[in-house]
Amino acid sequence: MLTEKELLDDLKISRTTLWRLKKRGMPCIKVGSSYRYDRTNVLQWIDNNQDNGYPTDYFENPTISENLELQFPYNSQKLQPQKIKNNYKITIPYLLKHNKEHLSKLLTIEEFNELQIKLSKYVSDFQGNEAVKIFTEKYLSILKKRYQNEYIENCDIKLDKFLSSNNDLKVIWGNCLIALRKMKSESIHLMITSPPYYNAREYSQWENLTSYLEDMRLIIRESYRVLDNHRIWVFNVGDVFDNDNLKTKSVWGKRRLPLGAYFIKIFEEEGFEFVDDIIWDKGEVESQRHKNGGINYPFYQYPINCYEHILIFHKHRLDTSRIPCPICGSLNVNGNTQSEIGIQSWECKNDKCLERSPHNRGKRFSLRSNMMQDMAKRTNENEIDEFTLNKWRRDIVKFPPVIKIDHNGNNRVGHSAPFPKDIPEMAVKYFSYDGENILDPFAGSFTTAIAAKKLGRIGIGIEINKTMFESVIKKRVLEEFNGKTKLEEFSL
Repeated sequence: MLTEKELLDDLKISRTTLWRLKKRGMPCIKVGSSYRYDRTNVLQWIDNNQDNGYPTDYFENPTISENLELQFPYNSQKLQPQKIKNNYKITIPYLLKHNKEHLSKLLTIEEFNELQIKLSKYVSDFQGNEAVKIFTEKYLSILKKRYQNEYIENCDIKLDKFLSSNNDLKVIWGNCLIALRKMKSESIHLMITSPPYYNAREYSQWENLTSYLEDMRLIIRESYRVLDNHRIWVFNVGDVFDNDNLKTKSVWGKRRLPLGAYFIKIFEEEGFEFVDDIIWDKGEVESQRHKNGGINYPFYQYPINCYEHILIFHKHRLDTSRIPCPICGSLNVNGNTQSEIGIQSWECKNDKCLERSPHNRGKRFSLRSNMMQDMAKRTNENEIDEFTLNKWRRDIVKFPPVIKIDHNGNNRVGHSAPFPKDIPEMAVKYFSYDGENILDPFAGSFTTAIAAKKLGRIGIGIEINKTMFESVIKKRVLEEFNGKTKLEEFSL
């Protein structure tokens, strides 16, 4: 008689699989609190049950190991040992057949035909996990297209073709609100920017604070539609000291404007979930402001601002469309609780799925968990280096602003408020995969797009001020990539 450990080692199966087989009736004898197994009876039971409720090729006959005779001297080698496979032999046709009943309810006839066409070229070449992955991707692309079609009439075909091209460094010249309105829904995988601060520069002037925030709200609202589901907005903004022009326009109307707080409220009202506020410590203060002429007495002294906010927002558009189990590809799933606001969770109810708990609970998953746990994307290109992990381990991170004035007094980056590369580098590494679309709607000197390109992503920037920034951007691209990268341009 074999112990449970000996049987597991011999059949090369997991404890969960063994538990499922016992529930199916595999012979065993209980001895105290444990079980014993007669190997001959077990192998005979396996042989008799290959076609009794198990998928094809669930069992297979391996070659006899060299030490089998030493392990089981009482057994004759005439008995071919059986090995239980720990995964399905799943193919695309099998998944279509298995899910036919669900697909007929979830998709229209046109959508089902489109799915079959998308899968037709993979029919004979892929099995197992690859088949599940391909089936899931093509099925989800149908669901996404359904959502995109709700807005398709407003999309610009030429702009979409431009964004879909193979070039991985692109600039759109024009107003970012207009550009966003012409873009396809959920076509961007990560958004990163530092917006123009209210009346802080000559190129960013508004009549009053309300007008500024309303313009920003419209852009954020449109970005919610354009950003892919369960993806992230990284928004760098600092507080400013200025006149809000709401009550008085005199110099005495100046006050501290907490833009970070205002933006958090706007993002949440437009559907985003506020996740984090990383404080960018800009280092030691050199300015002499706020000293009030050396009047070192109460009520005259205030600290000068030396930090900015790096706000992290998630987009979680609640989608209750049924999605396949990432293990077996079955659409026989039940809706589970929402793991977060807007994230629908599911539980696999396919009793032949090979990932089940000891209490026979199926795999629990969501679109977001599938995206985060995709083992195929855990490649060297997507691994975050230790330096970046250590640098951004705390939510107060210290690094200096961009030094824009050279020793001759010239602005060497062509921008009065250049974006430090530290922020987009962190965001791209933390919140995107290789080859995905990264968008900065306020491109400026193009730091975000260049950082994205260098990290193997598709860098896209929108810039309204072509006169000011065209030469700056083209010069930076030339210098950063030694003339080996072409900048693709589109004008609205």
